[in-house]
Amino acid sequence: MLPVSVSTLEPNADSKPLITAQTLLTRLSTSLRLALSHCRPWTDFFDRTAFAKPASFSDATSRLRKNFSYFRANYLTILTAVLAFSLITHPFSLIILLSLIAAWLFLYALRPSELPLVIWGRTYSDIEKLAILVVLTVVVIFFTSVGSLLISGIMMGIAIVCAHGAFRMSEDLFLDEQEPFGLGLFSFISAAASSAAANAAAPVIVSRV
Repeated sequence: MLPVSVSTLEPNADSKPLITAQTLLTRLSTSLRLALSHCRPWTDFFDRTAFAKPASFSDATSRLRKNFSYFRANYLTILTAVLAFSLITHPFSLIILLSLIAAWLFLYALRPSELPLVIWGRTYSDIEKLAILVVLTVVVIFFTSVGSLLISGIMMGIAIVCAHGAFRMSEDLFLDEQEPFGLGLFSFISAAASSAAANAAAPVIVSRV
């Protein structure tokens, strides 16, 4: 048997980010639908007859633990909605945050390793890209309004979750088998990164056949 090399047509470098963006958006919408499907009925979540003042601090913490185990998908949805509302009401901060996320995705996480980053005739290695992105993230989070906006949104969402969990009576809640907490809203990032890595490795495997 003679060794045979198979040549495949590589897609243009300009088309790779577009394909990656389409895959990312598809996984994002799928993950959002999956996360919402795990929510408990909102009629049970907002049942006014099930709210009462806790008898003590230990009673409040006990209710919070059980309510969090039962309504954790609902709480994650509320926290995400509060963060989204905080960002939408501050469009400049939203644009900065989306630009930072896009830089991480398309310059580092989802960028094929065989496609180097060239700016003004200079090629940047993965270590250099990572260092630049880390510095850029520190500047955006600590020297702009994005960091304070995210912290205030998270604290407001946590306050809403704690208030609901402490005042919502949990005697009528029956826990059943739950899905893993990691599934749902944020799993699309790792899934998209794995898919991009597999697509980047495919031409290398074929060329060695």
